[in-house]
Amino acid sequence: MQRMAHCIGVKPEAIAEYKRVHAAVWPEILDLLGKANIRNYSIFLREPENLLFAYWEYHGNDFAADAARMAGSPAMKKWWELCGPMQAPLATRASGEWWASLEEVFHLP
Repeated sequence: MQRMAHCIGVKPEAIAEYKRVHAAVWPEILDLLGKANIRNYSIFLREPENLLFAYWEYHGNDFAADAARMAGSPAMKKWWELCGPMQAPLATRASGEWWASLEEVFHLP
């Protein structure tokens, strides 16, 4: 199992809508996440900085392949079209990233 974390900004005017759509994530999205070997997925909001922190546990053997399958799904594309405009990617994110990856520096098992 691999723990993974990412962060991104959320536009202040979109916070209520972001919370609303995530309170009722589409079943197809939940199914895709499970099939991609993602478990224990949480997103946290930090205000007033308006930062989202995502954490999940990856239980597969090839995250790149699982992520590519998710990205190719019509349902996931629609979900990203819905959520993407509400987000504000960090200027310091790596090339090719939407959510900025975080380095794990401590873990208490």
